[in-house]
Amino acid sequence: MPRFEIDVDPCDHLTADAIGKPGQRVFYLQAFQDQRTITVIIEKAQLNSMAIGIEQFLSQLDEQNPDLSEASGDYVEEVMRINPPVDPLFRVGEIGLGYDKDRDMVVLFVKELLTEEDDPETAAVVRFWATRTQVRMMARWGVEVASRGRTICPQCAQPEEPGGHFCPKKNGRLH
Repeated sequence: MPRFEIDVDPCDHLTADAIGKPGQRVFYLQAFQDQRTITVIIEKAQLNSMAIGIEQFLSQLDEQNPDLSEASGDYVEEVMRINPPVDPLFRVGEIGLGYDKDRDMVVLFVKELLTEEDDPETAAVVRFWATRTQVRMMARWGVEVASRGRTICPQCAQPEEPGGHFCPKKNGRLH
């Protein structure tokens, strides 16, 4: 049985953001509901994958449900910034998406990252219930946040440090 399960249903606001300098940033997923703030830590790669997955998921929903209105992805940066308190419940290991057609709500669920010794059944779970527009705005803002970090090496696709980096495609030569 999970340590705990939380349903943020519905989210008043959903966002992803990073705190810190490029190369040392910590990425967060955060939702608000009434006076409650729920925050979890995610990796930059998870944020990028989640954003791509959300766009694909919403495209499939549009194809399967042509009568749905289009979900806007327009956001205001100041509104999308993460807000205190930044007190994460856990680090995310698994992310998934679902859709409730009757409510026209997307559920973004996250599961806690566990160690090998932990029982997978004990992973904490948070389900963020949000509109299609809220999810698309968060995904598009997340792409923007992730792109503001270190530049990516065109050879090996790894982040570059300001002074160059060890590039395996160039036999480890710094550039």
